[in-house]
Amino acid sequence: MAFITDTLPEKYHNAIVAWQKRHFTDYDYLIENWSRFYRQETFRLIAKVGNLKNELIEVGKNAGRQKFQKAIDMDDEMLEKAANIIRAQASTELGSIQQHRESLHKAQDAKIQFDVLRVMAEELRHAYQMIYILSNDNWGSAKNIAEETIQELLTMETGSHVLDAFNLYFDSFVDNIVFCALIDRVGKYQLTMQSVFAYAPMARSMAPMLSEEAFHLASGVNPIRQWASQATQGKGNVSIDNIQRHINKWLSRGLEMFGDERGGKSNVELGFKDMVNSEASDKYYKEVKELVIDTANYEIIKVKVTGITQPEAMKLADEVVKTGNAKKGVRQDDLLYLPSNAFYRRRGQYAFAMNDVQGNIINSVDEYISYLKNVLPEPYITGKDFDAYTQNLARHRRGEAVKETNLPFYG
Repeated sequence: MAFITDTLPEKYHNAIVAWQKRHFTDYDYLIENWSRFYRQETFRLIAKVGNLKNELIEVGKNAGRQKFQKAIDMDDEMLEKAANIIRAQASTELGSIQQHRESLHKAQDAKIQFDVLRVMAEELRHAYQMIYILSNDNWGSAKNIAEETIQELLTMETGSHVLDAFNLYFDSFVDNIVFCALIDRVGKYQLTMQSVFAYAPMARSMAPMLSEEAFHLASGVNPIRQWASQATQGKGNVSIDNIQRHINKWLSRGLEMFGDERGGKSNVELGFKDMVNSEASDKYYKEVKELVIDTANYEIIKVKVTGITQPEAMKLADEVVKTGNAKKGVRQDDLLYLPSNAFYRRRGQYAFAMNDVQGNIINSVDEYISYLKNVLPEPYITGKDFDAYTQNLARHRRGEAVKETNLPFYG
């Protein structure tokens, strides 16, 4: 797929490069060794502009009108919301680089590690793309939105990004991989929904980003499948339980990136996306089951049951997970499962509800906290995010208002 390419004005380009040199020190290694792993053209830090799927606004109050080519042609509500969405998108891209770098050195496979480096580089390009959109237009403000935004973004560290999922520290390389499989999948949904964006420069940026996002998802799912197969054979160093605990950690954050399940109408009304939060998160949840959980379980069952087909394996896995009864030598503990969408939530309709991974209610706070310690990664429960969750849970149970910073922008 051909795209038009461009670069940022020199001062913004140099600012991004300076950020890269501070926070992504393996970038030069990636460029120098690219051809060892990939046949595609070596990565370049550039903006890519694709074609519009539709010249007309497809949803919302302006449906049927031409997409807005200039920011100042939007009304004040749309302009402010669009700028916030672009800013938050850039924040997620830079935030993920800062997360990945912390545990990148813990990888035990050179190719998988290099794939994550490529993911980081493409996330950097996505942030570059968002700054390109801001800097290439007049946003009708006394402030220079591009300059203000880039100054803010380039000083953010893990803990200060717009979305919660990008404020969690990675404790092991399993975090890197499960993050790609689950959180980058949210990104795919957001980019797909934003393909209808009423502001044309944003809509034109989605196709190039989506083409790269597909690699990010594969960089998560393929190692999970590999690890699941190896663990079942008694090989490798990543257990099924370890993978599951990381899925339990990240899925709830992924669901919350869509915003409150009861919201999202304003983004549709403004023409910024084509699904409300509940519709998008429900589709995401089902996709995680099919493309992450089911594919990994197929690898597990293939080791245990010779000659089984994928449909047969999925039916067997679902039955064993649901009933808890072993069948054909496959036990419940051998398999991965999809946690309830009500498990370990701090936002939305299930915020601070005390549910187990099946969605069953746990009435005692002490019992619930003890339960969480048995289903989440041990390094995570010793960290500050889990501690913050338990403190806020206690406040919520006392009837106090709990207001956490960095709320999702999607709803």
